[in-house]
Amino acid sequence: MKDFRLNRLFNPKSRRCFDVAVDHGFFNERSFLSGIENLDRSVRTLVAAGPDAIQLTVGQAELLQKIPGKLKPALVLRTDVANVYGNTLPRTLFSRVIGNAVEQALRLDAACVVVNLFLLPDEPELTGQCIKNILRLKPECDRYCMPLMIEPLVFKPNEASGGYMVDGNFDKILPLVRQAVELGADIIKADPTEDVTLYHRVIEAAGRIPVLVRGGGKISDSEILRRTYDLMVQGAAGIVYGRNIIQHADPAGMTRALLAIVHDGASAAEAAKLIKPA
Repeated sequence: MKDFRLNRLFNPKSRRCFDVAVDHGFFNERSFLSGIENLDRSVRTLVAAGPDAIQLTVGQAELLQKIPGKLKPALVLRTDVANVYGNTLPRTLFSRVIGNAVEQALRLDAACVVVNLFLLPDEPELTGQCIKNILRLKPECDRYCMPLMIEPLVFKPNEASGGYMVDGNFDKILPLVRQAVELGADIIKADPTEDVTLYHRVIEAAGRIPVLVRGGGKISDSEILRRTYDLMVQGAAGIVYGRNIIQHADPAGMTRALLAIVHDGASAAEAAKLIKPA
């Protein structure tokens, strides 16, 4: 019966999903608010552009769900809050799941819940916290037929990269994705590999579980469009992008461009025509 909710996430023709993440305010980082200072306006802009889903927190989900009509994007509810994204790591790291997460998701009419699986250098206790979070959520999700999206996230060393920076190391991403599958994920939201041509092997490791690829840090239009196309042709089930949309000068146009690649098989050059010139 989880399939009933998954049907709200995945396009009926392409069977792919484009989820826009705007849950960044959950993490108490000033830089994360760029482009979403007025989240109500941002959500309405995104809804008009028509992605398949929007990822929000329990405190902001109503901005999407209060919009009338049955054609708006599905809600993906962020269930965990962490303090690992700053330029300097704090003395004590944490990752905490909101109380009664699945019941809250049901009340908010979410189509899916998402939780992190962090891999930070020399921080095994934090990975252990994430695994506990997942093990607690999994039975609740199964009981209420709520799809569980797990987000394996590999970080570069903080002292080398200065904060939240994805490590695209294939040898780290692949086993963490597989661990997420073994822990019971219904959907994977995973980092892109530095060498994009290897991504089909990550998808293979996930087996029957669909893999949505994270956007990572802000990059140029040409790079994000080209990378998205390359990921789609290797079998990715969709994308979950945030800053490359919400911090763009034309977020609606970027959304439409990415939708064209994900659902219609457009090339990067074709999709770029849907973005307003700077």
